[in-house]
Amino acid sequence: MASSSFDVTAEEQASFPRFMYQQLTAKPKIVSDVDLRGKTALVTGSNCGVGLETSRQLLDLGVSKLILAVRNEEKGKAASADLLVGRKDIPPDTIEVWKLDLSVYDSVVSFAERVAKTLTRLDIAILNAGIGPAKRVVDASTGHDEIIQVDYLSTALLAILLLPVAKAVRENQPQSTRITLTLSEVAAWAKFPLHGHQVSILAAFDAPGKAADDVTDRMFVSKLLGQYFLSELATRVPASVAVINGTSPGSVYDTQFNRELNKTPVGPVLKMVLRCVGNNSVVGARMITDAAVHHGDETHGQFFLVPAIYTEEGKRISEQLWKETMDELSFAKAEDMVNEIKN
Repeated sequence: MASSSFDVTAEEQASFPRFMYQQLTAKPKIVSDVDLRGKTALVTGSNCGVGLETSRQLLDLGVSKLILAVRNEEKGKAASADLLVGRKDIPPDTIEVWKLDLSVYDSVVSFAERVAKTLTRLDIAILNAGIGPAKRVVDASTGHDEIIQVDYLSTALLAILLLPVAKAVRENQPQSTRITLTLSEVAAWAKFPLHGHQVSILAAFDAPGKAADDVTDRMFVSKLLGQYFLSELATRVPASVAVINGTSPGSVYDTQFNRELNKTPVGPVLKMVLRCVGNNSVVGARMITDAAVHHGDETHGQFFLVPAIYTEEGKRISEQLWKETMDELSFAKAEDMVNEIKN
């Protein structure tokens, strides 16, 4: 269950030893006590790894319509074919492949517009897509660090653009839409300067330098920003419209998330370590599925939050990041959408 309530302190929960202890001793159970017949779900980043296995688990639970949101449609079609193997009782049109390129804002907007025009219900939206490049890339269309663009900014935009849909379809479904973000415990290990940060947060991530070239830490940072966003968004959106939560698949050894890093000199070592401590995508996906189909309003805005978020400085940063994010996404009138949902 994704929650910020623990039987230990936040500092202990965020520690590396605690992560390793849970990784080696706790195995998520198969989600089997839910009936998703008649329900509609979409999963981003669903052509491989955790996203693909989460999609498979939703089908196992009987979901009636499944949208695979992918950047590469051919890979999406291959994933759809894979998911249908051995499922003769499922109509082929149960699964639809929709293009979504999170590196391009226009693609995110077009995808959300298609959702609004096409779907009469949206029971589950799992925002799982992310990238982990081996070296720094600057997004050609926005000028932002590509990891921050894909893993944070465009994902935040999509979450907000789905809110009017959730509100519009609420009368067609028994429960409010579940929007689940795939986050990570690694947010607690980010080197993001949480104290004395007076300049623009987003601009700082665009600046070149040694910190920017550390793509592993930049991925950690993107997950930290996701946690800040989750906590702020949930305070503005009532659970009666959408229950918004986050969860983590933990360490996963067979995902394609690290496919570029695996080609570097440290790649083989990383793969060996992950084989020792990680789960496979099937097991990791159970955490995502559980957060999306189990629980209720008590998970709204909840995830394992890093200790700094609870501090006064963390609150200030959270507010600043929210303002900067809304300024960045003003072209889509993101803040207006949130305010309309809130009111």
